[in-house]
Amino acid sequence: MMEFYPQIKWTHVHAVMCSGAIFALRGFASLLGARWPRHWLPKYGSYTVDTILLTSATMLFSMLPGAMFGNGWLTAKLLLLVLYVTLGVLAMREKRSRAQRTVFYVAALATFVFMFGIARMHHPAGWLLRLFG
Repeated sequence: MMEFYPQIKWTHVHAVMCSGAIFALRGFASLLGARWPRHWLPKYGSYTVDTILLTSATMLFSMLPGAMFGNGWLTAKLLLLVLYVTLGVLAMREKRSRAQRTVFYVAALATFVFMFGIARMHHPAGWLLRLFG
């Protein structure tokens, strides 16, 4: 299966970007009061992209040697993924005030950017390596 690594990684990276863009657009439009973010098409389209993302991530995880994850970057990314999903769900809930949803939305986007930095740097500090390293 290792011969398909470049294609699987390409799929994963592009699914990450699509997932983040869909969340950013849906969340921003929702904060502005638009109804379309709750329509079934963007909602289930997001689920489809996230399924592709998680499937490709699982495939990559099973293909790569364990030593690659020795410094804890993958663990940090997975823990932040739980936080990102939680913040994203809270940001999209209409039961909360607009101010609360804005805080959750911005925090979710910041978490996404930090997770992306961790993945790019293959280090738990992510973008902080560039700032202080």
